[in-house]
Amino acid sequence: MKKYIFTLILSLLTVFPVLAQVYGADGQVIDTTNIYKDRADSLDATVFVSRQAGNYLSKVKPVRTEVISAAGLCKMACCNLAESFENSASVTVGYSDAVTGARQIRLLGLSGTYTQMLDENRPVMRGLASPFGLSYVPGQWLESIQIAKGASSVINGVESITGQINLEHRKPTDEKPLFLNASVMHDTKMDFNVASSLQMGEKWSTVILGHVSGNIKNYDHNHDGYYDDPKMLQFNLANRWLYYADSGVQVRFGVRALQDRRRGGQEGYDYGKYSENLTSSSSTVYQPWGSDILNRSINGYLKVGVPLNPDNSQNIAVVADYNYYRMNSYFGATKYLAGQHSAFLNVLYQNEINESHKFTAGLSSTYDRFNEDFLRVLNGGSAASSLPSVTDLLNAGVFGEYTFHYEDKFSAIAGIRGDWYNRSGFKFSPRLTLKYSPVDEIVIRANGGRGLRYSMPLVDNIGVLSTSKEYVGDYNSHALEDAWTFGGNITYYMPFGASSNTYLSFDYFRTQFANQMIVDYEYAGKVAPTSIHFYESAGKRSFTDNYQVDFSVEPVERFTVTATFRYTNAKVELEGRGLVEKPMTSRYKGVLNLQYSTNLNKWIFDFTASVNGPSRVYNFMEDLTDESGNLLYKNGLTPVYPLLYLQVTRRFKGVDIYIGGENLTNFRQKNVILGSVRDEMGHVRADQPTFDASAVWGPLMGIKVYAGVRFTLWKTR
Repeated sequence: MKKYIFTLILSLLTVFPVLAQVYGADGQVIDTTNIYKDRADSLDATVFVSRQAGNYLSKVKPVRTEVISAAGLCKMACCNLAESFENSASVTVGYSDAVTGARQIRLLGLSGTYTQMLDENRPVMRGLASPFGLSYVPGQWLESIQIAKGASSVINGVESITGQINLEHRKPTDEKPLFLNASVMHDTKMDFNVASSLQMGEKWSTVILGHVSGNIKNYDHNHDGYYDDPKMLQFNLANRWLYYADSGVQVRFGVRALQDRRRGGQEGYDYGKYSENLTSSSSTVYQPWGSDILNRSINGYLKVGVPLNPDNSQNIAVVADYNYYRMNSYFGATKYLAGQHSAFLNVLYQNEINESHKFTAGLSSTYDRFNEDFLRVLNGGSAASSLPSVTDLLNAGVFGEYTFHYEDKFSAIAGIRGDWYNRSGFKFSPRLTLKYSPVDEIVIRANGGRGLRYSMPLVDNIGVLSTSKEYVGDYNSHALEDAWTFGGNITYYMPFGASSNTYLSFDYFRTQFANQMIVDYEYAGKVAPTSIHFYESAGKRSFTDNYQVDFSVEPVERFTVTATFRYTNAKVELEGRGLVEKPMTSRYKGVLNLQYSTNLNKWIFDFTASVNGPSRVYNFMEDLTDESGNLLYKNGLTPVYPLLYLQVTRRFKGVDIYIGGENLTNFRQKNVILGSVRDEMGHVRADQPTFDASAVWGPLMGIKVYAGVRFTLWKTR
């Protein structure tokens, strides 16, 4: 029945308002309720112009914020959100394992689960949606991405331990009634996007966003018996509406539905046969290992903003969001079937007393209900199934935030939030943001505060499902992780170059955990471990120091040079080992981006080079060798490796044609699958207690070449 409901919703969304009449609008409207319109700490939308930089640091925001603009989203294939960060040293993107294609980000040296993802100031990609959520946001649906480091506003909750990434979608009031994008890679991966912004009268407007992607064929370039990338097919459709009344009242609402199917691992994998083989007396019979995942989601939201006086200095807003996510997944002999109902409600009151003083107060709540069916058959036939069938996670809070401005020289935002957690009681979370500009050329920022989030040990670390190891400890708990993040930024705008946006910037941020869920692959030591241990840090040390330098200049007109370098010092105290460097965490990353445009932007050339520093591997990987018997990880560190990207775009009237290449150095991680052996028949067998496909630190795919076309139909007046 659910299959037919999803099909019906997709069909209705496709035909709903396509035939509406199109005519001119008064201009762009920020896609948030009025209460966010003038907030100094809001991650508001960027206004785009033809010469806007692809990546830049915002000069006006109190929080250190990197903006990836619409131009930046066109620098690469950017088929989805995960591929939009290749020009950024702030955000590092990798794979959670070698079979599912799940992407994960790191900000300030920590997993993306500690970064709050916002869709126009609504929390998204939580719980079950987090492992694959980056793949479900098409890059061509977005107008911009804002990456805010550290602890910022308390208005949307305090799950933002390392920062916030806010996504601004194409607007209903956009001047483009039709946008199309299609691309194809040489490995048969195809991507198609459509966006249509339509005016439905003087007060109503809507945007329809469609996406389909997938690949036709799987490849095993390294000949290890496992596909490099899963075979997948994704459908994604959204419809957003705006009502803007003469009184200033704004009503925004929308719905979205998606379905994603992905199959990875070995050819011929079947969960039933693989599980039965492990428990049968003839377990020596070969059965392929793989993963089979079906994800479905439906989302709806409502945002209402009401001005309380003519100049909108006082207003109230209500933001409501509901999401249902279903994951049916199989990994070898592991079954994980789960559903998540999520609801978010935020009620806010804002009062701008005068130009210098403003405050916001409100109530908010987040509720998650998880229905889980978990069964894991271990080697030898023993079964483990101990996840509760139903889990409720709830927090409800009250917050207040005061903003002070002194001209353009100084601003301060002080916020405090009190939340009741149904499993942990009442918690206070203070946060403070300061910005000082002694002269126009220098901007100094500092911010800090507390962050809290419920953990989901298996989903947050979904790579553990791509192993045959036993789980030991609190893998079925939902510990409340507690951390403090503080840091700052100084930016100096220099008076040279063809534009006024030449700058040099330095950041430092530190995250210190009071409590963290530890997933310990090294508990058993160097001797081929057959278990993964889950436990809370409970006062043990866990911290990350992050340093970054950014430089951007336009030496001559239409030629932009951007360079960034990030260094991370991440340490954790593991049971029985003391304080060690966090494994699989890159020590540094450097990025150089060059862009040149000819006159009138007819030709655009983009080149990106990055160098990725070493990371400490798990101690049981230190003795691994290649085919020649040489150590893969000298001194227990991964090699330093470069990545190169190139794209050339030819622009015509309303049409862009582009070709490009990714990972042009063809660098790939060796020996991605651990603990897999060949039997006497030549079959690659995964039914070993040490099997592990989650020890991923580098690229899994080699050179990628792609081509695409973008078509834009502009409004005529």
